[in-house]
Amino acid sequence: MTALPSPFRRFLGRRVLPETGVSQAAMPTLPAASAGVAVDIPETDPLFAYLQAAPGPVDLAKLELSSGALNELRAAGVALVVPLVTQGELIGTLNLGPRLSEQEYSSDDRRLLATLAAQAAPAIRVAQLVREQAAEAAERERYEQELKVAQLIQQQFLPRELPNLPEWQIAAYYGPARVVGGDFYDFIDLGEGRIGVVVGDVTDKGVPAALVMARTHSILRAEAPRLVDPGKVLARANELLAPEMPPRMFVTCLYGVLEPATGRFVFANAGHNLPYVRAAEGVIELRATGLPLGLLPGIAYEEVEGQVGQGDTMLLYSDGLVEQHGPGREMYGFPRLRIAMGGDDAGSQLLDRLLDELAAFKGAGVEQEDDITLVTLRRAEGVAQTPNDGGGVRVTRDGHLAEAIPSGTEPLAAFSIEGAIGNERAAMERVAEAVAPLGLEASRMERLKTAVAEAVMNAIEYGSQDDPSVPVDIRVDADESAIRVRVTDRALSGPVPDAEMPDLDAKLEGRQKPRGWGLFLIRHMVDGMDVHAGDGLQTVTLTLDRTPEGGAS
Repeated sequence: MTALPSPFRRFLGRRVLPETGVSQAAMPTLPAASAGVAVDIPETDPLFAYLQAAPGPVDLAKLELSSGALNELRAAGVALVVPLVTQGELIGTLNLGPRLSEQEYSSDDRRLLATLAAQAAPAIRVAQLVREQAAEAAERERYEQELKVAQLIQQQFLPRELPNLPEWQIAAYYGPARVVGGDFYDFIDLGEGRIGVVVGDVTDKGVPAALVMARTHSILRAEAPRLVDPGKVLARANELLAPEMPPRMFVTCLYGVLEPATGRFVFANAGHNLPYVRAAEGVIELRATGLPLGLLPGIAYEEVEGQVGQGDTMLLYSDGLVEQHGPGREMYGFPRLRIAMGGDDAGSQLLDRLLDELAAFKGAGVEQEDDITLVTLRRAEGVAQTPNDGGGVRVTRDGHLAEAIPSGTEPLAAFSIEGAIGNERAAMERVAEAVAPLGLEASRMERLKTAVAEAVMNAIEYGSQDDPSVPVDIRVDADESAIRVRVTDRALSGPVPDAEMPDLDAKLEGRQKPRGWGLFLIRHMVDGMDVHAGDGLQTVTLTLDRTPEGGAS
């Protein structure tokens, strides 16, 4: 059976036995299988057009064509070729060697072969299409699974909470595009009151980009406390990344050191977007240049010093913001961003306004093209990033801003339960009853109930150690945008560990605890989860947007 270039493939053939010269019918097989003659016939070969137009079997001995494929077939011992044509398309050939009797194929033989080809060709074409569709479906499933893995990797490396700095308000947003990219941001405690601030973007998409992001994140986390100076940190990261960077991939990254007491910000830039500072005299662009990480070894990075004064706000961002196109293919661009930065509002309000303006520019019918990362640092007297006094902003796993619950707010419900296993269901039902008048969508109500039950179960098991005399407190609050449930326990087992990526094999082998999937589940049931410990108490705050656009999945 002869092989044609894709998508023309043979699945039926006759094998020529070189010892005897006898042709033997072969079962359906791939063109390159050793069970049959496999010869590629390019569309440009004269034999291709001849077979496609042939009315029946073709005797190769009588054929006179200047054809490489014809010569290969003859050399393989093929004497007769039966074209398999359906709807005018040549999809394969049935190849036969000489007859055992050494006589030529008779007219009856040829008619029988022509009838067989007419019946077999459509069936073979259907089989080809089914095979192609199955391959495409498997590829789509593999790609979708890859995106899920990449999303999980990204989510695990985003900060779970923002720095708690007196006189500063810090807010952050991460909004993934439909195709997963490699945006990341981080805050690194450098000691002596200094904070390292990182914003970066890995080229390419999917798992490769997510893995490079994770590697870059780990390097910066390890080197920043040791080297501190931004130029040295980026140079070291570049030296480690350059030898192992995949082809056509690199990392843009801005790394700076903030001194909260003075507002001094020293940074170096590896090909990333420049930060803006909104000050009394206007919007200032802090300029520093350098090649992206991973391109070439031996790169030096200059350091530039900026200042965030009282009342000033600094914005760090990824190119997903400025490179977004609108309905007319016009780019949002830096001029619009500078204008948008001019408004006098707090950090979290600035993020909301930038996203609202971008959404209005983009329009409802235009998809987000790339990941969007925004980080704002506002310096002002009388604000502090604390988890329970309403003065700060926490970032959730998908970038939604979760405002802390202001003190004095009247809750929808506030109650305590005994810290005994089984009471989590009663707590879940009381929370559901409290939020029922809000008209929450049924599927989102189920997610909230699942998250509450898991959070309360963890509080009973770890915070109360299954002791009924050690209570668990639950409070439910809501505003126009979100519902927040706070579960507070007495932390008898210590702080809640980070949500570990579930690994069934690792659990079966004993490398992970048998349980421990609860926190991972909770994070993926709601739009935000925050953990705060202090004064012998531990509080898990669950945030669920009241509209489906919140993004919990």
